[in-house]
Amino acid sequence: MVQRKDILVVDDDTGHRTMLKTLLSGWGYSVHEADDGSTAIAQVQKSPFDLILMDIRMVKVSGLEALETIKGINPAIPVIIMTAYSSVESAIEAMKKGAYEYLTKPLDFEEMRMKMEKAMDHSKLKEENRILKEIIGDHFDSRNIIGKSPSMLSLLETTSKAASSDATVLITGESGTGKEMIAGAIHFNSPRKDHPFIKLNCAAISEGLLESELFGHEKGAFTGAIRRREGRFRQAHQGSLFLDEISEMSLAMQAKLLRVIQEREFTRVGGEDVIFVDVRLIAATNKDLLTEVKNGNFREDLYYRLNVITLRVPPLRERREDIPLLAEHFLKLFSQKNDKDIKGFTPQAMDRIIRHAWPGNVREIMNTIESAVVLSSSAYLAEQDLPIISSEIEPVELDREITAELPLDEVEKATILKILQSCGGNKSEAARRLGITRATLHKKLKRYEVS
Repeated sequence: MVQRKDILVVDDDTGHRTMLKTLLSGWGYSVHEADDGSTAIAQVQKSPFDLILMDIRMVKVSGLEALETIKGINPAIPVIIMTAYSSVESAIEAMKKGAYEYLTKPLDFEEMRMKMEKAMDHSKLKEENRILKEIIGDHFDSRNIIGKSPSMLSLLETTSKAASSDATVLITGESGTGKEMIAGAIHFNSPRKDHPFIKLNCAAISEGLLESELFGHEKGAFTGAIRRREGRFRQAHQGSLFLDEISEMSLAMQAKLLRVIQEREFTRVGGEDVIFVDVRLIAATNKDLLTEVKNGNFREDLYYRLNVITLRVPPLRERREDIPLLAEHFLKLFSQKNDKDIKGFTPQAMDRIIRHAWPGNVREIMNTIESAVVLSSSAYLAEQDLPIISSEIEPVELDREITAELPLDEVEKATILKILQSCGGNKSEAARRLGITRATLHKKLKRYEVS
């Protein structure tokens, strides 16, 4: 059962406070009350609220004063300031001091709900991580493979099936998506898990040394070969061999690799003894191997030998809902590694992380969070700790010739579908970018008969 979110309503107007409590309770929130800024501060010292709705003008301690103190206690709690139209300048000042948003009285409840949902998006992470662990179970190390998006759950399901077999696997995906982690998950959840998992990046080894790396060499086989050396295939006997960036292998080396896959035997460089091996092969590439075959850069027969089971690791732009999960995961990982007690992200920092395109995929978000953790001296990572992240998302453009000829409803439908597609089907993110609530988005999709 998902735990109800705790909202603290701070307002010295009893009637307004009671009205908000009734409304928010009806929306499913657990509502707490404070009649002054000082009372709110005392409650924050005791409880980590999911969100605070606070009036800016109160008799004893104002919302502005309370905000500064609350941000010093727990800057991760999003605070939404409520103010009259005449006090908008004060609300803007509050945002400079760390308030997440402001609302003007009389309140627009649809706007309030949208801003609250946006502010609390990051607080869903613990529950989503728990659900993810239940889905994955004991078959995968959830410390390494993070994702709750449909594309990742589908990948994990197929990976689980592939792991139980002994078939050759080809993993495809852009650089930085985590292909090596999937390869490791296959091995460590296979019957070969108690035997070696050997890795080799084919792009990192020169052509002249790759044959020796794969098959080993005899003493004196070439200049510098001062002793016999076992290659990766022999090291991986009865286990798994992961060949990353296999598309970088020359055609001549591809022919030798094909023979080993077919015959399960090879000879060391400079040797004559035939060595038999029992190895499961897992290969990965960031290129389209079929295109490489058509262009004459990759052997067709080797492609079909490798392509028994194909797993595609989606880029982050296709699973944007996984970005907060990954950020929290790497924050915890690198905080422990660097012996730092960093409790989380401020709402503004998380919002910026969610907005970034992450062209470098998981590797980029991992390096960014590690750098922020190492350099930060605060209990919470703030927006300024993430200087290399652009806060912009590429704008969605529609075909002007088409939209100019469509009625307004059709233009709206096309816009919604385009943004939904750009968000990888993430309805919460699409609603945020459209400036509407998730509930409103559902209504519009239902009206347009889109699931």
